[in-house]
Amino acid sequence: MTFQEQILDGIPTLLPSVKPYDASINHAPKRKDILSVEEKKLALRNALRYFDKKHHAKLITEFKNELDTYGRIYMYRFRPDYQMYARPIDAYPAKSKQAAAIMLMIQNNLDYAVAQHPHELITYGGNGAVFQNWAQYRLTMKYLAEMYDEQTLVMYSGHPMGLFPSHKEAPRVVVTNGMMVPNYSKPDDLEKFNAMGVSQYGQMTAGSYMYIGPQGIVHGTTITILNAFRKISKPPKGNLFVTSGLGGMSGAQPKAGNIAGCITVCAEVNPKITQVRLDQGWIDEKITDLDALVTRVNKAKAERETVSIAYLGNIVDVWEKFDEANVYIDLGSDQTSLHNPWAGGYYPVGLSFEASNSLMTTNPEVFKEKVQASLRQHAAAINKHTKKGTYFFDYGNAFLLEASRAGADVLSEDPSLGREFKYPSYVQDIMGPMCFDYGFGPFRWVCASGKPKDLAKTDTIACRVLEDIKKHAPQEIQQQMADNIQWIKGAQENKLVVGSQARILYADAEGRMKIAQAFNDAIAKNEIGYVILGRDHHDVSGTDSPYRETSNIYDGSRFTADMAIHNVIGDSFRGATWVSIHNGGGVGWGEVINGGFGMVLDGTKAAEKRLKSMLFWDVNNGISRRSWARNEEAIFAIKRAMEAEPNLKVTLPNTVDDSLLNSL
Repeated sequence: MTFQEQILDGIPTLLPSVKPYDASINHAPKRKDILSVEEKKLALRNALRYFDKKHHAKLITEFKNELDTYGRIYMYRFRPDYQMYARPIDAYPAKSKQAAAIMLMIQNNLDYAVAQHPHELITYGGNGAVFQNWAQYRLTMKYLAEMYDEQTLVMYSGHPMGLFPSHKEAPRVVVTNGMMVPNYSKPDDLEKFNAMGVSQYGQMTAGSYMYIGPQGIVHGTTITILNAFRKISKPPKGNLFVTSGLGGMSGAQPKAGNIAGCITVCAEVNPKITQVRLDQGWIDEKITDLDALVTRVNKAKAERETVSIAYLGNIVDVWEKFDEANVYIDLGSDQTSLHNPWAGGYYPVGLSFEASNSLMTTNPEVFKEKVQASLRQHAAAINKHTKKGTYFFDYGNAFLLEASRAGADVLSEDPSLGREFKYPSYVQDIMGPMCFDYGFGPFRWVCASGKPKDLAKTDTIACRVLEDIKKHAPQEIQQQMADNIQWIKGAQENKLVVGSQARILYADAEGRMKIAQAFNDAIAKNEIGYVILGRDHHDVSGTDSPYRETSNIYDGSRFTADMAIHNVIGDSFRGATWVSIHNGGGVGWGEVINGGFGMVLDGTKAAEKRLKSMLFWDVNNGISRRSWARNEEAIFAIKRAMEAEPNLKVTLPNTVDDSLLNSL
């Protein structure tokens, strides 16, 4: 069968042959055995409902073996034979170009060059899934191929509930992931309901079909590193940034360090992913010996190099060795997947990678104890360095949260509302006041033609638009504009594309709308093909996350999730092609609600109307919430937005004199 025929076939009537387990692929770790006997039976019933009864007797044994062996039913047999990557939009058998664009993005998320565990349908973060199993993938792609522009596909945590009548201005797909009743959002609830096949962890852009490989986090990390060095009044050149993690998201850190111009040391325990990053050129060197690492870093400091070094081993050992050897660390952070600490997101010091993977399933309680002991040791080592002057920040991976739960010495001696930890979240000190409050966040696009020349043209268009805006931009946002112009000018030479022909930059509402308008005009003139707009959920408005995206909101509302819900609802009726809302993402299940969108530009006047309406709302919803929290930068930004758009009228806060409160 051709690629198109296989898509249209959906779940095949004739069972495909069993696929051998490919040990060369980076696989997800085995999940813990958490289901009771009756729950396992229910999980099998749930899996078999995708197939004709005549196949049940054959498949039930196979699926039970997967559940027993891996802790999940992935339905490996139904993994397609064709290569998984983002094909040009015209390659998809679709009645709707919008649906074809979504098919392109789904396949990009599962591209072997992009996905962390492609055979388990996991894009990044250890458990950020596009689907729960291969039957869901096949059925979804078939629905998208059959869809008309007057239908909407409804997705329940990876399961395609079906096509429903709607209208052309409605979203083509509405996605939810992990939207549990609040009392059922503990980590073990995720393990249980995912194993039963009724829910999944979509991370941020994995289960919403908008991941563009590590480029997305490269840009955000570059901006973060540049601003962190500005905060400590040091240039990146010749100075040291120490962190950990080389997986789907964290793997971008060394590349970002190189672009920023510093020395980066990034520890990783997984030899396979470390080698992948070396082969990709995302790290310059790999070192396996701590003494050799000290020697190499001292040489880099002396010669003021820009270099990225991966240490194959545990990050705790690096912090302790650098303390012992008096290697001064300028910036420190961590990007292990601590949103998923008990199932492969964090590996304890003193235990090998292989032994950890075994222990987390054979004796999860002991593994948890070792992880928490390691976090205490990890924090203690960081504390020694910060006493010497190191600036450490939590990179939104729940490091401080999980360390505090483990009893580590990370709590502030003088806590205040929203600042309970010794060290700030990077949003609190860097990205919040410098970017998000002003409306700057991760705007991204994908060239649906798959042509590198289209991407180069969009880079040129975006750069021209930003340079025009910068000429008249207020002083308060000149630095943000300059950083992004520098970024987009160097995007081609930095070879950031992995998977789809995609790009990202930080822009405010004005920038996003004007860039999108320029793209739409270019499409209308046949200068480029269709463009798919999106963003990271890690943005101004998309996410309510008290320890990350909204951690610099100090009016007591950072634990509320009204903003993310309103954002998705508003995007839906303002013209988004698809929308998503997730429980979890970045900092963990039950810790955050986040939403995203995708929008297809086709050069039409209808697309122009949609982009202006939706992109303006998508940003200013968050600025208004931040301004109501009395964030000064956001008050400035929302006043500026109201001047530009007379129909925008936002409630502004009145400040209270501190002396009145202090006198009580």
